[in-house]
Amino acid sequence: MVLIAAPMASSGGGGITLLLPLILIVGMIWFMSRTQRKQKARQAETVAALQPGTKVITTSGQVGIVEEVDDEYVTLEISDGVLVQFVKAAIGRVIPEETEDVAADEPADEAAGETATEPADVKESVEVPDAGADKVQDKAKLPPTHTEN
Repeated sequence: MVLIAAPMASSGGGGITLLLPLILIVGMIWFMSRTQRKQKARQAETVAALQPGTKVITTSGQVGIVEEVDDEYVTLEISDGVLVQFVKAAIGRVIPEETEDVAADEPADEAAGETATEPADVKESVEVPDAGADKVQDKAKLPPTHTEN
């Protein structure tokens, strides 16, 4: 048996090739931590700006209106008269209030100063016959539970 000693092929930059993966890993960790810091700062700004009357969504998906803000807790009204306390960190985002623009509701002709003419036979309001006004349901009825008979 004959052993032949052959030199191993080398890329020439041994130290740099070993450091490159390490530099890439450190860069990825730095980038991910930077992104998390930005998200945490945005969350802190959102929670700091909470005021009563603000509509919010929690991280669990619960929608409510802020009633009270304490040092650690936020009290939300999730339904008429139903108040629930959440930890401030559970507030996911604020739902922006819908602002009604008068100009956006008007047609383009009216916004430009021109008034649209309506035909004379168009009535201002349409009367609907009162066919059982006492049977109108104000709220949706929930399905019966096991405690109801």
